[in-house]
Amino acid sequence: MTLYTHIDSNIRKTWLLFSLFLIIIIGLGWVLSYYFNDRIILFIAVFISIFMSFISYWYSDKIVLSMSRAKPLKQEENPELYRIVENLCITAGLPMPRIYIIDDPSPNAFATGRNPKNAVIAVTDGLLKITDRSELEGVIAHELSHIGNRDILLSTVVVVLVGSVTLIADMFLRARFFRGRKSSEGGGQAGAILMLLGLIFIILSPIFAKLIQLAISRKREFLADASGALLTRYPEGLASALEKISKSTIPLRAANKATAHLYIANPFKNKGLSKLFMTHPPVEERIKRLQEMSV
Repeated sequence: MTLYTHIDSNIRKTWLLFSLFLIIIIGLGWVLSYYFNDRIILFIAVFISIFMSFISYWYSDKIVLSMSRAKPLKQEENPELYRIVENLCITAGLPMPRIYIIDDPSPNAFATGRNPKNAVIAVTDGLLKITDRSELEGVIAHELSHIGNRDILLSTVVVVLVGSVTLIADMFLRARFFRGRKSSEGGGQAGAILMLLGLIFIILSPIFAKLIQLAISRKREFLADASGALLTRYPEGLASALEKISKSTIPLRAANKATAHLYIANPFKNKGLSKLFMTHPPVEERIKRLQEMSV
């Protein structure tokens, strides 16, 4: 896959994700309206699906930054970091992104935003403390590659839309139990079938959320690694940074399951069956590929 086909693929996946979200929420609204015999529920579902799609496109980056407790960094607070970002942006031909800092001792970073003109790079305090200049350049170049490759919109939209699906599914279950035995409307065999479908949706929603995160594709990390290494012309810098990040035992408090896929390295330690749902490729494999580029 070339860079240009990767960008086109990300655009298609973003619109596919919006379409799936609209179908699922409106479909769930139809089930609820039929079950409760109230057409207003369907209208509400249509409104929610359109509203959340709008919010996820225009404000998902702000939501992610708020969830991560990231704060804007002034140039005078860290002029060295600003110079690194500015120089790499000039080399990559990208606009200067806003820079945010996450007050967390665990080393990590991510990029977000809907396009290169509205992009943000967020780094943790921990990353700034353990990396030297070449390693930090490697990390920043990786995140700038995500911006240039148009990974950021898809990755950021996933946080809001997937979270909305899970939340609405949970509301369905609560509404069912609230209704309880008060009413027999929509009861009988049809009501039982609809309730069963709703329960299946609720049970599968966490898996659905994880599968959408995986659908973003782990290949994007390999491509961002390669693009970042070409940008700095020093693959060893990023490889060394990834090694330091992976060896850190400090948990990343600012991360959660919804935002984990955004970071340069998985903020959680995967064990056992959870490895099947890793949002990042193994760090060892990424380091190996970077080392091969320097040969």
